[in-house]
Amino acid sequence: MNKNSIYQENLLEGDYFPKVVAYYFKEWNEFRMPPHRHDQVEIMYVIHGKCMVDVEGERILLKKNDFILLDANIAHALTVEKHHPCRMLNIEFRFMKKEGPSPSFKVLAAQDKAFSQMLNNCWPYLVLKDQEDTYHILKSLVQELNKKNSQNEIMTHLLISQLLIQIARMAEDSIVNPPRQQTNQYVQQTIAFIRENYDRDLEIKELADRVNLHPGYLHRIFKRFTGATVIEYVTSLRMEKAKMLLAETEIPVIDICDYIGMNSRQYFSALFKKYTGQAPVEFRKARLREQEICSW
Repeated sequence: MNKNSIYQENLLEGDYFPKVVAYYFKEWNEFRMPPHRHDQVEIMYVIHGKCMVDVEGERILLKKNDFILLDANIAHALTVEKHHPCRMLNIEFRFMKKEGPSPSFKVLAAQDKAFSQMLNNCWPYLVLKDQEDTYHILKSLVQELNKKNSQNEIMTHLLISQLLIQIARMAEDSIVNPPRQQTNQYVQQTIAFIRENYDRDLEIKELADRVNLHPGYLHRIFKRFTGATVIEYVTSLRMEKAKMLLAETEIPVIDICDYIGMNSRQYFSALFKKYTGQAPVEFRKARLREQEICSW
């Protein structure tokens, strides 16, 4: 096993943790890096543009939001063509004896199935397409590292734990369903947008524009992946939010519809009754009675 490999067996026997030793943003243009290897695990993330990475006899095209996880001591080379700049964020880490309260590599593997499975596969490299979360974690990690303050060490440990688990789950998803992965990303991005904007009018055209798809195509793949149409999903989410607001807040019943993006109080009331079997006022009264009983 390579020294400092992410797949070393002793990482699961003792208390070890990845420590970032190098990190940098860099824009490359007409660049050809000779094959090289180093004693760190490396993540190369493409922020914009495109590049080629030669690794293990394969030439890999990385485009915007693609990234590669390279194990330690794996020979690789980077090529960026003229007039096609590529901006990247790279981090490199080794493994150290764990200090402090943050979880060790062994604990992460024991607690997360996808992470444990990734370690068992021993891939020399992984190429994945980001769904926006990975880059946010990487940026947050770099921001914490830039502070160079011993008090923020636990935050860097937690962020790199989150990063590795995120990568492992993405890898698991790409193996379980490789042909559906890109389509699934469109659906997940749409769901994320709905969850952040359910309190206002939402139309299928706006949702489709957010992921650069035709409305009819988004409608089809959304139904295939979730079992519900976009409208059914939005309605279900709004009704669940209404139930929470009725049960846990003192917002007047007549105002609840404004909090969940429905303009008509009458339509909201009729839809809520169809969904729960109770009118909004009845639902709130029933929850208040339940809380009074439980408080005795």
